[in-house]
Amino acid sequence: MTATGSDGIVVLGTEQQAAWGRRELPPIEKLPGGIWSVPVPIPDNPLRYTLSYLLPGDTGVVVVDPGWNDEETWSALLAGLEVAGFALDDVLGMVATHVHPDHHGLSLRLREATGAWVAMHPAEADNMPQRMGATTPEIRRRGMTQILKVSGASDEDIEELLTGGNPRSEPDFRMAEPDVLLEDGELVPLPGRRIRTVWTPGHTPGHICLADEDTKVLLTGDHVLPRISPNIGLNPSAEGAPLADFLASLQKVAGYDDHDALPAHEYRFRGLSARSAELIAHHEERCRELVAVVASLGQPTMWQIAVGLTWSRPWAEIGRMRFAALGETAAHVQHLVGRGELAWVAGEPGGAPRVRVDG
Repeated sequence: MTATGSDGIVVLGTEQQAAWGRRELPPIEKLPGGIWSVPVPIPDNPLRYTLSYLLPGDTGVVVVDPGWNDEETWSALLAGLEVAGFALDDVLGMVATHVHPDHHGLSLRLREATGAWVAMHPAEADNMPQRMGATTPEIRRRGMTQILKVSGASDEDIEELLTGGNPRSEPDFRMAEPDVLLEDGELVPLPGRRIRTVWTPGHTPGHICLADEDTKVLLTGDHVLPRISPNIGLNPSAEGAPLADFLASLQKVAGYDDHDALPAHEYRFRGLSARSAELIAHHEERCRELVAVVASLGQPTMWQIAVGLTWSRPWAEIGRMRFAALGETAAHVQHLVGRGELAWVAGEPGGAPRVRVDG
């Protein structure tokens, strides 16, 4: 069954959509081409689950985005393999669309249990947490403190953000290193299938989608979701222009409009061209809002801009998601500086950078 979404978008995963509305896990489902969709929980997270995919080949199965490193997630993945008729010994490899912990966190445990290879894009391997030095809670706390100070957050704001939280929801940064690097256009090494890598930087530097050329499906990871706009944040440790990259990547996947979209969250849909256009329009609208906020504040810090923007919930209620909000604000500021609409302001030595409307 299908259902009509917004203009040009058709919901294919109607049971998934219904479960999303009920705040429940959707069912394990067999899809065209023998692909299996397996929801695996994300503990204490509003996204609730990642949609992991099982890609069967001639000699075994490849798991795409095994999920968060948690016992509940592990049990759900094992249940999905069993329903699909596979055992751990059948797992040949894993592909990480990107290395966020709700996608790649369980890969290390799965490799230890199976001996399977792990694959990702080279740019993602270059930006793994261990490459950034974020290997202990103390190091991560120092890094987050510095980001908040540079953004212009007060000492009170910093203390509020860095205390509390649920230890169970803290990610484990011991992540599996890749054995296989997948460049743009390369095939996943799975005998019996033609699964092609589509490099889509933006959400992360090495984010990839996977195109099944025979079945006409595109596993979109977090790049294109049917309802949510993925976070596009500026990482102080990484180079590049994430928002410009993301917008270009949307144009790229719009060319797969004849493919069904299998995202990592929410539900399956058709209409990649229409959804890509919606996301491009959303970010342009966000840019217009951000310029207006800067104009109203004069020469604000990144923190002041973020506070002035609209979010899905009031700023005072989004808690630790303020880190993602700051990253997204910074990515849009960088993009607008590059377009000549904003300019950096030379501040006091050691002070938080500020911006103004250019011209």
